[in-house]
Amino acid sequence: MDLAALNAVATAMVAPGKGILAADESTGTIKKRFDAIGVESTEANRRDYRELLFRSDAAMKNHISGVILFEETLYQDGADGTPLVDLIKANGSIPGIKVDKGAKPMDGFPGETLTEGLDGLGERLQKDYARGARFAKWRAVIDIADGIPTWGAVKANAHALARYAAICQANQIVPIVEPEVLMDGAHSIDRCDEVTRWVLQTVFNELAEQRVELEGIVLKPNMVISGKKASNRAGVEEVAEKTIAALKATVPSAVPGIAYLSGGQSDEEATAHLDAMNKIGGFPWNMTFSYGRALQAAPQKAWSGKSDNVAAASQAFHHRARMNGLASTGEWSKSLEAA
Repeated sequence: MDLAALNAVATAMVAPGKGILAADESTGTIKKRFDAIGVESTEANRRDYRELLFRSDAAMKNHISGVILFEETLYQDGADGTPLVDLIKANGSIPGIKVDKGAKPMDGFPGETLTEGLDGLGERLQKDYARGARFAKWRAVIDIADGIPTWGAVKANAHALARYAAICQANQIVPIVEPEVLMDGAHSIDRCDEVTRWVLQTVFNELAEQRVELEGIVLKPNMVISGKKASNRAGVEEVAEKTIAALKATVPSAVPGIAYLSGGQSDEEATAHLDAMNKIGGFPWNMTFSYGRALQAAPQKAWSGKSDNVAAASQAFHHRARMNGLASTGEWSKSLEAA
């Protein structure tokens, strides 16, 4: 393992003013997104949509440090025969690959899941590296509800994340470590804070036990935020303050950077929270974004499967990428949304 090379990639992924585009929706997930805009989820349509993102030069060159790809996309060529991975690299962005096989119901733990995909991971990563991938992503899902999460589920998911990370580093791939505490429930921000701290502490204990080099990872956590169904949701400043406090208490300074997931937040909400954290400052890591829906909802709607709309979709993507790029350095303001 070349730790210096891993650290160089990880540092580039969280460069100030840039963030990561999560374009790794599974076939089932992107079908739901396409259904919402009236587009059939064919291989050609999925390619055309993602290709328009990767060919959005202004967004990609200036605001996107890396792109998380679904396996199909990593090995897919554009309409003109150019490998999509080459389009990403041509714009100075780093290709990555989602390698987990999804969160599946966890036997013995009703209502909880365990992410699968460790079998054969090393061999798959070697193939992905040869195609151009330099980082990977594995998502563990922790829900908050009555009686959950349990210690058994938190421990099992943290261990799987750590084994994945160790296998990635052994194959010269930077692991994005993504323990997501879901915001789907009606829980308070204080309950999210409690669970997030617990999960992160467990994850970093497991990473240490599995001998993962922290200088060669990127952490992709949830923000500390009220559940979407909460009757009294916390404001932007409280989210920023509690998130920073939780991470300072649990995340070692050796980690090069934090790339937050949006987790179902609206476009502007995710941007505002990231900006508020960077305006506060005072933390040892670069804090940026690794957004899926919060970057893609606007361009998907603008595109709607029509070639005549490619320019408008590209412009919508550039706007959201630029807004989040500004938020990653604490320079965003709501007035810029209309600019």
